[in-house]
Parts: sequence; structure tokens; C-alpha cells
Amino acid sequence: MKILVPVKRVIDANIRIRVKPDQTGVETANVKMAMNPFCEIAVEEALRLKEAGHAEEVIMVSAGPEKCQETIRAGLAMGADRGVHIDTEATLEPLIIAKMIKAVAENESADLVILGKQSIDDDNNQTGQMLAAIMQRPLGSYISKIEKNDGGFAITREIDAGLERLQITSPAVVTTDLRLNEPRYASLPNIMKAKKKPIDRVTPEQLGVDIRNRIEVLQVTEPPTRDAGVMVSSAAELVDKLKNEAKVI
Repeated sequence: MKILVPVKRVIDANIRIRVKPDQTGVETANVKMAMNPFCEIAVEEALRLKEAGHAEEVIMVSAGPEKCQETIRAGLAMGADRGVHIDTEATLEPLIIAKMIKAVAENESADLVILGKQSIDDDNNQTGQMLAAIMQRPLGSYISKIEKNDGGFAITREIDAGLERLQITSPAVVTTDLRLNEPRYASLPNIMKAKKKPIDRVTPEQLGVDIRNRIEVLQVTEPPTRDAGVMVSSAAELVDKLKNEAKVI
């Protein structure tokens, strides 16, 4: 079994996001970047499946400018075998990304595609669902557990009412939730080995994907500043303010 893991380069989760002065987006110049945390979980799970003897190869794929190779190398340092870089400077929508992943998955004959349920920058939570639809594969979304079996994969996903256990056939697409695992840290020897692992470079044109956007961002603004809290002296005063000032009861 081959496992394909799409990963995204995003602003580090510990960095405070700043909106550009012209409100066309967020500031990324001279800002620390890292692998999307949900993608790290996807890489870790793919490696665990390989270590359990269920997969022969784990392949990373990322779309974006040349610096995306740094994100791929981070996955290779964790233990992935090789990478594919889709080289483009364009801003990519979820559907375009899904089409690119589909092309790579078909070229690589990947039996399982594991990706994070969402990226922490756009928060779209769409790519996995779109990918499964256009590939006509079963989808396990927000999974907190996955096990390989003779029928395909037994997955557990978190829903509002609790946990839902499903059986999906292979080949499949799954998206990872936070509680699936704890990603490993790359050791120094593995970081050095990652520098020698191959990364294939392709373009959207070679994959046959049209990267023209269908969505236009009109404006990006910071959320309004929250008002300071108010201390109350009694439960009766709290109820009065909720009823007469906030008008929520």
C-alpha cells in the first residue's frame, strides 16, 4: 500500500497574525512558517501505518512556491520516503488543490490519502471532502482512530453525539482530527537524511490542472476588539444585566 500525505506551509501557530495595511490578506513577509498542525498529524499517522507493516511507502506532496520544499523536508525528516512539489506562485483554492492531489494520487497509485481536516490559515475544511468526491472514493472525515483490516479501514470519527465507528473500503481518503495522535519530533540524524531524500518537481500544467481562481477575496480585516468584562456583586445583578442590558434572556 502507498500512502499520499498532502501538507501545507502556513504561518507558525505561535505567531500573532497581522493583516496587511491594504487589507488584501495577512502579512507573510519575514514571518516564521511551519507545517500545518493537522498535516503533521496526518504525516504521523501515515508513518505509524507504515511501521505497523501496512504500507510500503509514504509520499509527501505540497503545492506552492519553492519554499514549500522546506515543509516537505520536515515530513521527510519525520520519516516519509519522498516528496512531490507542485511548483506554483498562484493563490490556490480548495477545489484546485483537490484536483492537484487527485492527479498526484493517480500518478503514484496511492491507496490511501491522509490529509489534515483543515489548515489553520484559511480554515476552509473543504479539500478532503472535495478530493474524495472527485476521486469517487469513500471518505472518513475528522477521524480520531484508523485501523487497517481485510475490508479496508476501520475508522472512528468524532461527531456531536459522541464517537461514530465506520468501515470504509480501499482506496480511500481520510482527514485527521486533533486527537488522532501526537506527532513525533524529527531527530537530528533523520533531519540530515531528509536532505538526501528525493523531491520531484511538477507544475500544475503538467498535472493538467487549471489554476484560475473562482473566488475573489474582497477584504481581510481583524476581528473587533472585545469589550472588557464587568464584575457583578450578586447573581441577581448578573441576571438583571443579562436581561436588561445584554437582552439574552
